[in-house]
Amino acid sequence: MGSESEERCSAEEGVILGVDGGTTSTVCVCLPLFPFSDHRQLPDPVPILGRAAAGCSNHNSVGENAARETLEQVIKEALSKAGKNLSAVLAICLGVSGVNHPSDQDRVLNWIRTIFPGNVQIYVQNDAVAALASGTMGKLHGCVLIAGTGCIAYGFTEDGKEARAAGAGPVLGDWGSGYGIASRALTAVMKAHDGRGPGTMLTNCILQSLGLSSSDEIIGWTYADSSWARIAALVPVVVSCAEAGDKIADEILNNAVQELSLSVKAVVQRLHLAGEDGNGSFPVVMVGGVLEANKRWDIGNEVTNLILKAYPGACPIRPKVEPAVGAALFAWSTIMREKETGRNDHR
Repeated sequence: MGSESEERCSAEEGVILGVDGGTTSTVCVCLPLFPFSDHRQLPDPVPILGRAAAGCSNHNSVGENAARETLEQVIKEALSKAGKNLSAVLAICLGVSGVNHPSDQDRVLNWIRTIFPGNVQIYVQNDAVAALASGTMGKLHGCVLIAGTGCIAYGFTEDGKEARAAGAGPVLGDWGSGYGIASRALTAVMKAHDGRGPGTMLTNCILQSLGLSSSDEIIGWTYADSSWARIAALVPVVVSCAEAGDKIADEILNNAVQELSLSVKAVVQRLHLAGEDGNGSFPVVMVGGVLEANKRWDIGNEVTNLILKAYPGACPIRPKVEPAVGAALFAWSTIMREKETGRNDHR
């Protein structure tokens, strides 16, 4: 049986919101308040009362006004679909890409605080936290690797220490990301066209995919709209060429695998997640389109193999719920823990 306060919240039909704000899309889900604190008792599947999606909410990519409007839009739409209003919200966790510093947290917190009453618990984190929580059902322990349009590795110890690797954007070397893979493929096509590099199957395949007739046209296509997601959408073409035996495409994917596994290893080493002997057990949550299973050239599987070779005790997890649900479960587990400890720590 839950505590009196939990029962009262349940009776009032309070809800928890989770937001996953990525470089490509932003999703908000509305969950009921679960009247227990043990994540092992969570219903399967997790009931979603309302869900809304919109575009990018990374302020570094689209600017502060657009990011704020997107976050407000998905929050209000998810509540509307759930048949709830703002007064029903007990807590919200926003996992947003571009939140890399306390000043970023403050910025998003101030945006969202204007929407909700003062008693609502608001947690602002990097989107990697939402992804990790989606694999651990709200508990922050272990490492998450996200490889979609961008990439990042983020880890937490059980006592709250945290570390990250990569996630600084393509200009600063996130070469394991979808953008990194695709941009290297485009570069290889241009090198082949100029005679600075070997010929590659990527040329014809990318031109066909983009509806272009010559490599020269790639320049105009690229700079007409240099959004990261638009470039990253070419990853399946690179994978197909690698599967067909193209050496350049294969090299690009192998490089991405090395970059992604190195990011995980850096986090594990800094946090000593594998223990002193390197054989300790810890979860590694794998999230993002780049890591999803392909036919023969499976980037996620190759990354997993390298991680397990370095850390035999690692436990790879493919989440059953999306990161927005992970964010909501993080908010839920945090308010449950704060009730138990009597703390009220909402950043």
